[in-house]
Amino acid sequence: MDLQLINRLALVSGSTKGIGLAIATGLAREGATVILNGRSEKSVAEALAKIRAAVPSARLESFAGDLAEAAAVEKLVARFPAVDILVNNLGIFEPKPFEQIPDEDWRRFFDVNVLSGVRLSRAYLPPMKQKNWGRILFISSESGIQIPAEMIHYGMTKTAQLAVSRGLAETCAGTGVTVNAVLPGPTHSDGVDEFVKQLSGGQPFAEFEKEFSPASARVPCSNGLRRPKKLPIWSFTLPARCPPPPMAPPCAWMAAR
Repeated sequence: MDLQLINRLALVSGSTKGIGLAIATGLAREGATVILNGRSEKSVAEALAKIRAAVPSARLESFAGDLAEAAAVEKLVARFPAVDILVNNLGIFEPKPFEQIPDEDWRRFFDVNVLSGVRLSRAYLPPMKQKNWGRILFISSESGIQIPAEMIHYGMTKTAQLAVSRGLAETCAGTGVTVNAVLPGPTHSDGVDEFVKQLSGGQPFAEFEKEFSPASARVPCSNGLRRPKKLPIWSFTLPARCPPPPMAPPCAWMAAR
């Protein structure tokens, strides 16, 4: 596949593990110069080594800092004033009963999952519009539509990302800049392993997965587990090369699952 990304500079926030690392690796494989980001120098160095092992020709930059903090975003933008591709992947999640979620957790989830992308998009969208080319992606989740009962605060932030991406897409209509949101389902990553341990009391992922096998004939819930009663699940898929719906602006939000 040739996505024509040679000489493009891409930033993937939260890209030292999981989906973010996979996205960064894919962009590097397509020839883009990729800025890796993680909270610590150690995690960034480990991610750099993993990508270079997988893609020896990779062109990589790095920035260690917590992009949920405004000061870190300012330092990043001072070092990299413009990017061609921005992937807002940084995010956190944890299972917690609604009644036990304090105000500080709501604020923390909003700062990390939503405001990080808002600040980065606010910084990098103007240069994209000036060049009349740019790509902004928000890694949302199916949990933004099918809110998980065990992570309502997380689901709220994923819905907020859809609102932000849709609004930004409207502002880019008629330009060469596109803004999209991607809604992945359950993805086996380090973060999901930890999530399963919390839910299962430390049970290994493989054993826990067997207990919630598709053979149980129960409906999948938003976190990939199984619920004992039927619930409506709304989703739709747009093929990669299909034209946008008639009501969509040129840089419309696309939900893919």
